[in-house]
Amino acid sequence: MEILIISGLSGAGKSRVAAVLEDMDFYCVDNMPVALMPKFAELCLATRGRYERVALVTDVRAIEDFNELFVALDVMRDMGCDHRILFVEASFETIVKRYKETRRRHPLDPDGGELEKAVRREIEILAPVREQADIIIDTTDLTLGRLQRRLFAILRRNTDEKPMSVNIISFGYKYGIPIESDLVFDVRFLPNPYYDSGLREQSGLDEPVKQFIFDYEQTREFYKKLLDMMEFLLPCYVEEGKRHIVISIGCTGGHHRSVAIAQSLSEFLAEKGYPVDCIHRDLEK
Repeated sequence: MEILIISGLSGAGKSRVAAVLEDMDFYCVDNMPVALMPKFAELCLATRGRYERVALVTDVRAIEDFNELFVALDVMRDMGCDHRILFVEASFETIVKRYKETRRRHPLDPDGGELEKAVRREIEILAPVREQADIIIDTTDLTLGRLQRRLFAILRRNTDEKPMSVNIISFGYKYGIPIESDLVFDVRFLPNPYYDSGLREQSGLDEPVKQFIFDYEQTREFYKKLLDMMEFLLPCYVEEGKRHIVISIGCTGGHHRSVAIAQSLSEFLAEKGYPVDCIHRDLEK
């Protein structure tokens, strides 16, 4: 089991980091007291693989004794848990500015009025944790998209894995457009196998139907343009920090044309390294 300890300065973005990690299949727990970490790890191990990646967020209020933190990490290592410390920080000026903009109180300044003093004190208190950190991320100039890309580059397991999953849905317009769609393509302009009595009872998953559809020049030209669009669009979405996209492809009934195009597209994107899930929503209707 992999355990990531997220610590760092208040206002630097620990919660935002945790939110990104949840999209990377980490099980995240906020405000975890150090004393409870080994017991929590023990409970996770008892599930036998249910929790493979865990992120525990802790801040200056939960760390009364840094030796206690490092002892807890040693205990978890002896239990067979791989762990790393991710320390999140930002410049002094940035943290002060963020607190002033949000009008929230710093945890070391509960009564208000001494924000700058509290920030300096926290930097000093957390210095031992920072020194032991395996990963340090400075969020001073990081947008959410850049933060996502940074974390993915550091923490991804498979170096060939793309940082965005793709869900492809074939559907019939007579049953409605999938409401979760990000992109929708209407392929009702393609030749329809429904009007061939020998193909009507088959689907776009069957080779004769697929061959019928792709034998037409307009299908091949459309499909080439579709692939070109995907190769252009998907990296742009990744660049903006998008982690998941739903592409829906529709024909009249959702049995032939949309199924063939969706299945072919899913195979193409899978070869490009994207985690792809292809669903033929209306195939059995």
